[in-house]
Amino acid sequence: MREKVLQMNKTKPVSEKKGKSQVREYTEAILVALLAALVLRTFVVQAFRIPTGSMKDTLLIGDFLLVNKFVYGARTPDGIPFLDVSLPFFRLPAFKAPGAGDIIVFKYPDDPKLDYIKRCIAIGGQTVEMRDGVVYVNDQPEGKQEFVKKEYDPEEGHYVLYYKITTPRGKTYTIRHYEGHNLAAENFALRTVPEGYYFMMGDNRDNSSDSRYWGFLPAENVVGEAMVIYWSWDKQAPLYRIFDKVRWLRIGDLIK
Repeated sequence: MREKVLQMNKTKPVSEKKGKSQVREYTEAILVALLAALVLRTFVVQAFRIPTGSMKDTLLIGDFLLVNKFVYGARTPDGIPFLDVSLPFFRLPAFKAPGAGDIIVFKYPDDPKLDYIKRCIAIGGQTVEMRDGVVYVNDQPEGKQEFVKKEYDPEEGHYVLYYKITTPRGKTYTIRHYEGHNLAAENFALRTVPEGYYFMMGDNRDNSSDSRYWGFLPAENVVGEAMVIYWSWDKQAPLYRIFDKVRWLRIGDLIK
């Protein structure tokens, strides 16, 4: 009888067991959630922030956007985070290939650690050139060009001319040129885009580091297609004007 009493005394209280099981459940739930978030970020959708004005006014400095990574075939991780260790990677099956007019996030060819975002102008097998500031693909203008407006950009200190482009595929977007910029000197010699590469340009044509300067984009560097702006923050507005700092009308805009 005494032995049974001692064994009973060694049994932990029910409340203590319950407390430990709850901690374990919460820990497991958090780990599962983190794993799910990591999988989604790697293979489905990822958030990015726009740090430069090369895609104005389609994308502004301070825009936060979601990028569809699986549509072009998501890449497996090519390195270990926080460590300078490269890993072999492969690409999952794609739903479609990048096309002219798509806005694409990609790894900068000269430094794959940097993410860039530009518009695809031409794909492999097409010719591309620029004459007097006008881009030609396969000897045809990238699209019908219509003047929209002239407006001063205080951030860049220039009056800007806006042009609406309507491509043969029916895609529309707006590009910019600085007023007074010598478009007659803005030429790019005829080149053929190699298969498996893309020719990329920023919509802010006079303030963009793109394929005119660093060459064609390898398909393996493509990360995904820009989808939607989920937040937009104007760093030029003072902090005390908090409601002016948020660009409310841009939140939820689909990226075209």
